Amino acid sequence: MFGWLAFAIGGLALASPAAARDAARLPVGADAGDQPIAPFYRWDGPVSHRPGEVLRTAPLPPDLTPRQASKALRILYTSTDARWRSGIVPVSGALYLPHGKRPRGGWPLAVWSHGTLGVADSCAPSWTGANPRDRAYISRWLDDGFAVVAPDYQGLGGPGPHPYLIWQAEGRSVLDAARAALRAGEGIANRVVITGQSQGSGAVLGAARLAATYAPDLDVRGTIATALVTTFPDPAAALSNTTPGGTPYYLIYRMMSGSLPDGAPAPESLLSDKGRIMLAAARTRCDPRVVAEANGVTVDNAFTRPLPEIERMLGPAGSMDPFRTRIPLMLGIGLADELIDPERQKLALAVICRTGNRVRFHGYAGARHSDTLTRSASDAVAFARDALAGRPVASDCASGGAAQ
Repeated sequence: MFGWLAFAIGGLALASPAAARDAARLPVGADAGDQPIAPFYRWDGPVSHRPGEVLRTAPLPPDLTPRQASKALRILYTSTDARWRSGIVPVSGALYLPHGKRPRGGWPLAVWSHGTLGVADSCAPSWTGANPRDRAYISRWLDDGFAVVAPDYQGLGGPGPHPYLIWQAEGRSVLDAARAALRAGEGIANRVVITGQSQGSGAVLGAARLAATYAPDLDVRGTIATALVTTFPDPAAALSNTTPGGTPYYLIYRMMSGSLPDGAPAPESLLSDKGRIMLAAARTRCDPRVVAEANGVTVDNAFTRPLPEIERMLGPAGSMDPFRTRIPLMLGIGLADELIDPERQKLALAVICRTGNRVRFHGYAGARHSDTLTRSASDAVAFARDALAGRPVASDCASGGAAQ
């Protein structure tokens, strides 16, 4: 079972000293997906109570550095644990600088928030390197003169479970990565856009929601979310909110990553022998589809309880209450997305529009899940340039946008 490690509360308000003692425990160890990947990711020194502080940096290996980057660093920084409320925790990521002369005032900053890669430490992209699609996307921003910071998110590289699809934690990891990039002494301007795909779309929408209260020091000019994973409460919607692609490992990721409520049965008791094969793989590997296919694991045979009961225990994936932000949004949906139903994504778009947000929408005809990021890159950079220049973002909410 989980080991436990206490972190400083870091100023979080808790109901009582007893509650504080219970709340200040972060699950750590092999069951939480922790792995000894490199000493860089383990911090034993004092930790500032201020989120977004840089704990250490190290050069990223040349084979993990895009040629479009003049400099690339691994970074370890502080962020706030919003799931287990253990206070300030170390979070890892990568920072890339573009080539060319630094503009007056510094490089504008793009915060790249990745999609699902796994929940074990060895899946952290600052450790493995960005996959080819994400590397091309990062390179596009570098080519356009942006510095790029890419958080791994809490628990993916750093200690404890990775709170997968929990926007309250992931959004803070995103905002604190931006703060860390600004404090790294690399000539980066406080002119920020945040962008994310799939899992990362929920992280950046969470960041947009939190920015005014959690990080008012950041000048976030725009938010870009593609392949929308976020869901909003809608009893009339009959679409599944929890099983993208009809595979079991997304559910298992969530079971071991904080979506089960406190006091719920341990994941092992909810999984069959086949399901426990997947759980063991999720704690150590980043290729669950291969493991599922090799062992015949499906949503029908992975669990000891009926799937609807498992889904009710976990709650809707990426669930968020409706919100309104001053930050203009660009939302991109692949209209042939095979993992997240485009109709489900359009429901999220409708709610975001209905609450009065400024939205530039792009629907990409024929684009599957991964294609959406690639197809959106030019639109994303153009949107960011408009937002940084202070040009008004005309909202597409009245028309619903056009397929491209």
